[in-house]
Amino acid sequence: MKDFLDRIPSTLSFGGLDFAAPWVLLALLLLPLLWWWRRRRRRGAIVFSRAGVLARGPRAGQGVVRALSALRLIALALCIVALARPRTGARAETSLTEGIDIVIAFDISSSMLAEDFQPNNRLEVAKARIKEFVTNRQSDRIAIVPFAAEALTQVPLTTDYPVVLAAVDAIQSGQLEDGTAIGTAIVTAANRLRSAPGRSRVMILMTDGESNRGAIDPRTAAQAAAQFGIRIYTIGVGTEGMAPVPVGRGLYGLRYENRPVKIDEVLLTDVARTTGGRYFRARDAQALQRIYEQIDRLERTPVKSRTYVRFTEEYRWPLGVALGALALELLLLAWRGPLP
Repeated sequence: MKDFLDRIPSTLSFGGLDFAAPWVLLALLLLPLLWWWRRRRRRGAIVFSRAGVLARGPRAGQGVVRALSALRLIALALCIVALARPRTGARAETSLTEGIDIVIAFDISSSMLAEDFQPNNRLEVAKARIKEFVTNRQSDRIAIVPFAAEALTQVPLTTDYPVVLAAVDAIQSGQLEDGTAIGTAIVTAANRLRSAPGRSRVMILMTDGESNRGAIDPRTAAQAAAQFGIRIYTIGVGTEGMAPVPVGRGLYGLRYENRPVKIDEVLLTDVARTTGGRYFRARDAQALQRIYEQIDRLERTPVKSRTYVRFTEEYRWPLGVALGALALELLLLAWRGPLP
């Protein structure tokens, strides 16, 4: 018996309808036995409820009995179908598309709170550019790596863009120890990309450009990334001149002072050039658009993705009809039911 049950699939599809518990349908095999048993049990019973029906002959009332039996069996069959959990709509589809593996590493240190993009600071501008970039992707796998004095993988490589966008929205400055460890960020992002399938592996590094923490030199990290075929596109976030930069906390929150904007463009250019990428200065939205064009020209490789559609439970329909059949049986039984 166990071997027989093991052969039953966990789900069953029939005419666009899925059953989450198909093994329950085995109970339908008992209905013919129940019908046979009830038929034998009814022999010898008076199958009418009024003495006046006797004049019609010995077969009078048989139609009522058959109707009652049929309604009871229909109700039981539909209850069994409802217990098998019929459902529609939910499915998992595997599609083969062409895409690129991309890791977006962006700075969330306190210096990214500099307000040189009024009314927003650098971090909000960087997040807006990342979300714009993700929204324009179709089949590329995206990962998110925020960094400060350390780096972490917030979202691994995925094509689930709503999850990526929600993660970017949730990231705030102060979640990591303060500082800017560009080398650590490159190594963390490269670890996500080095074993990724396909020929095109891209890292987008967004920072205010001053590496002041971490034991890994950014140029050395870039050389290591290049060995894995990873292209790094660096973006310096910040305007030129002076900008209000947070210098500590006061009675009413962060205290700002006007200080020179310092972006190590030489470092970011070297990192990008070492890996065959490019450096961009994010003074406006056009900087990221140029990155789109660069990435879209890269060689794409087949990527498998799975799409999940939510199930719609349909048990209410057979259950409702079953209750209707039972109600009809009770009405018929009260009107012209047989007497045992």
